[in-house]
Amino acid sequence: MRILDEVLTYNEEFVAQKKYEKYATSKLPNKKMVILTCMDTRLVELLPRALNARNGDIKLVKNAGGLIAHPFGSVMRSILVALYQLKAEEVLVIGHHDCGMGGLKADEMIAQMKQRGVSQETLDTLEYSGIDFQNWLKGFSNVEDSVAHSVDVIKNHPLLPSNVPVHGLVINPETGKLDLVINGYDN
Repeated sequence: MRILDEVLTYNEEFVAQKKYEKYATSKLPNKKMVILTCMDTRLVELLPRALNARNGDIKLVKNAGGLIAHPFGSVMRSILVALYQLKAEEVLVIGHHDCGMGGLKADEMIAQMKQRGVSQETLDTLEYSGIDFQNWLKGFSNVEDSVAHSVDVIKNHPLLPSNVPVHGLVINPETGKLDLVINGYDN
């Protein structure tokens, strides 16, 4: 069975058996937090449990590395929506050890793109149009520095209310232990 077919088959049973009822909550976060973190599979259940967060407690924004690549991109927009429209009051940036974005090299990813059918002509056209693949596909070498950078981008955003604490943490994906990088109450 293909992945989509499995998902849809399970979903039919999920809805028919009303399993959704135990997840009913408001769209507003009970703990008034918005969290930016990585899309790593190890964090799907571990991170909320390590934070004592249940369904409905937090707004969760995920992307590769938990990075803010552009101050006016979709990640920052999501954080601002959570703060202005959904009553979040604090921001947590949570990176993790052993992240796939750590040490990511653009050349290796571009080679994989070519192996999977992206033509050099397409890459050349995009580069000619102003896409800097080396920068766009660049990872980081130190997770604490990466978290600090994202905190800095958020904290200094011109549309962020000045009284919003922005914290930075790193989680161990094996144990769930959180290490504080930046205490937003101190800034």
